[in-house]
Amino acid sequence: MTTMFRYPVFPHLQDPCDPGLSLSPGRSVMAEPDYLEGDCDELIKPKKLINPVKTSRNHQDLHRELLMNQKRGLAPQNKPELQKVLEKRKREQILKAQKEEQEAHKKRSDLEIELMKRQQKLEQLELEQQKIEEEQENTPEFVKMKSNLRRTKQETDEEERTT
Repeated sequence: MTTMFRYPVFPHLQDPCDPGLSLSPGRSVMAEPDYLEGDCDELIKPKKLINPVKTSRNHQDLHRELLMNQKRGLAPQNKPELQKVLEKRKREQILKAQKEEQEAHKKRSDLEIELMKRQQKLEQLELEQQKIEEEQENTPEFVKMKSNLRRTKQETDEEERTT
């Protein structure tokens, strides 16, 4: 019961289960494992090793999700290397600009601080005026006319009092 692919063609190598049998020179150089035949009980038959990554629940869930996404056509889009580098540079530039701005805030003199306060006050006043104008634009025309009538009435009353 010998197979064709048992051991390489070397006379000193013999089958451990059948010590009297050596391979002839016409047979293949590749060796097949003896445990496939099952005729030799002396050898310890190896068991297939379990891959802990593939058996983990997280890996199985991720694999299942990737397969489902691939079937739906939602495969993850890999960005090209150039785009990744450009995005990284942009992030670095933004961070650098923020750091410079923070340093500039720290190094301001008293005069600059006062000027900044005044500028902020002016901006707030402008915003308030814009809000008032928007409210006036959004109010109905009859309300505008009523307020105009009140003003004219008050002005005429004041003129009569002064005279």
